[in-house]
Amino acid sequence: MVRHGNKKFSFQQVDVFSSKALLGNPLAVVIGADSLTAFEMAAFARWTNLSETTFLLQPRSADADYRVRIFTPVAELPFAGHPTLGSCHVWLSSGGSPRSGDIVQECEAGLIHIRRDNERLSFEAPELRRSGPVELDILTRVTKGLRLTSEDIIDANWVDNGPGWLAVLLRSRADVLALRPDFTVLSGLRVGVVAPWDPTKDGRDADFEVRAFSAAGFEDPVTGSLNAGVAQWLIGNGSAPPSYIASQGTVLGREGRVHVERVEDQIWIGGDVTTCIEGVAAL
Repeated sequence: MVRHGNKKFSFQQVDVFSSKALLGNPLAVVIGADSLTAFEMAAFARWTNLSETTFLLQPRSADADYRVRIFTPVAELPFAGHPTLGSCHVWLSSGGSPRSGDIVQECEAGLIHIRRDNERLSFEAPELRRSGPVELDILTRVTKGLRLTSEDIIDANWVDNGPGWLAVLLRSRADVLALRPDFTVLSGLRVGVVAPWDPTKDGRDADFEVRAFSAAGFEDPVTGSLNAGVAQWLIGNGSAPPSYIASQGTVLGREGRVHVERVEDQIWIGGDVTTCIEGVAAL
């Protein structure tokens, strides 16, 4: 049974991947949550009903600065991108100080390196757990769920670094924005869609448009884990330059901007984080 009101924790809600409040992806963060059980964490994540809620903990690894547990309303995730940057922002704003140049976050997927460039945070994309072409039966289902034909899809690949993403490449930003998925067909799959911007039609504010359709039947506003996997795929096969900006959340009225950069052999995924709410959570 969850105990109500017996424990109080510092709490923040932040907006990730946008320099403008309310135009990115929100994240709830509970600070110093070591005394909470996994059941209590899951219950609070269900209550916030955000795509993810995180809990900052003391690290178990001697190489980490802090540990984070990441919950959706229905499950715990080993890794997710916007919770990584949002949790790091809250840890720093709460007085956290890294032991070395990079900040090292411990999560169920392992140790994630995060760097600071003025106010922007970037995480080092973790290795893909699953890559390669999407199986024909799954791709057929995805094509149907996106209400596309096989000719509409240029390429498709697994880009799974923990949450289970696969991604499809379309021809244009307009094609991506026009999608109206059938979530009953896509149920249980995490599907990302990406296409390049055309500077003559779309402007130069970004280079790619991304949308993320969750396994639970909703669209995620801005998704770090998906963008990390997509970057590894597209930069790896030469379809994207070593440095680019992805736009996400347009259909939902957001202005998410994900900054991608390859440094030597590593892909870094960056974005701005804005604090919107500070207070106390009584759990």
